[in-house]
Amino acid sequence: MVELKNLLMELEEGILTITINRPKVLNALNTETLNEIRTAIKEARESDAVKVVIITGAGEKSFVAGADIAQMRDLEVLEGRTMTMLGQDVFSEIENLDKPVIAAVNGYALGGGCEMAMACDIRIASKNAKFGQPEVNLGIIPGFGGTQRLPRLIGKGRAKYYIFTSEMITAQEAYNFGLADKVVDPEELMVKVKEAAKALMAKAPVAIMMAKRAINNGIDMDLDSGIAYEAEAYTTTFASQDRVEGMNAFVEKRKANFQGK
Repeated sequence: MVELKNLLMELEEGILTITINRPKVLNALNTETLNEIRTAIKEARESDAVKVVIITGAGEKSFVAGADIAQMRDLEVLEGRTMTMLGQDVFSEIENLDKPVIAAVNGYALGGGCEMAMACDIRIASKNAKFGQPEVNLGIIPGFGGTQRLPRLIGKGRAKYYIFTSEMITAQEAYNFGLADKVVDPEELMVKVKEAAKALMAKAPVAIMMAKRAINNGIDMDLDSGIAYEAEAYTTTFASQDRVEGMNAFVEKRKANFQGK
């Protein structure tokens, strides 16, 4: 496991927990931290020992409170473009990782933090979590995918309201809107997230991978094209050893022993 300056990484029983560890600045994302996240996701992708990834923030106050404004304020125009492209690329790598990624949102998920949570497959939030895209207060717009992922999750009109006004979204509102998938008590957050991770690990890895690809790619297609893509993804699972094991286990009334092959 690589050691990184701004992240903590722990691999336990197939679950890789990545913790953004800059609590003094509420885990704000600077260029160095974004590049470290890319390194961590690359390790998750290449390691057979990693089955599920959890992303969270250090401390009780913040998941990620946004990009590091102290760094951003001094950027020239092309440097600003380079940073937004970096954030977009890193979050796309999270979104397209062939393993499930759970965001454990333990406080402020604002700006780049909200955008990173939206790039994850599942968002489990503490009751004290607050989501939002406050970039217009700084004279900019969401630049790490927020203008695209937020409307896809909560609808175009509602996304415009929260981006234009910078109003924060409570954990309960996020759940009601579809931005959070589950809301739990703060002291139970990591317990519930790890329970979810273990539940995912009990399923067929090839099936999870192909379902993720079908959803991510199909959502931007028309319905007929999405269904056609689904058929190809389904066919791929039929060629897997996991499919044979899963069906045999069902018929034999036993627990399946999936190998991810």
